Amino acid sequence: MMAAALPRRLAWLGYGGLLPFIATAAGSAAGSHHDPLWLDIQHAYGAVILSYVGALHWGAAMLARDLDEAQRDARYLWSVMPALIAWPALLLTGWTASILLVVGFLLHYWQDRRLVRHCALPAWYLPLRGRLTGIACVCMIISPALSH
Repeated sequence: MMAAALPRRLAWLGYGGLLPFIATAAGSAAGSHHDPLWLDIQHAYGAVILSYVGALHWGAAMLARDLDEAQRDARYLWSVMPALIAWPALLLTGWTASILLVVGFLLHYWQDRRLVRHCALPAWYLPLRGRLTGIACVCMIISPALSH
């Protein structure tokens, strides 16, 4: 059975959300006295997005009828973890902040993989999340390396 195609409007929203990651990575590569600012902007955006993605798990905990109580509690608990990972990243700089955010995004993708086993999410969801997570993480890893 062929997976449902990603709706065009959602592709624009999802991939459009990568533009700040890509732009700040390019800014970091430009090599100027603004390098720390580019990283700070990227970290702030990464923290906002990481906090945002946790909301799906809260929604699933409220709406998915096929979750038992323990699974529902686990989704509620996880839904707040991305924000708790992202927040201290705003207090850190350079590699430390980038690595913390990357770890948060990778953990969230792992949790999304667990979620799709219990919830009827669209077939395009997990592949999209994987691509978005991968590109965002690459940008956050190369930005401190490219900073001069």
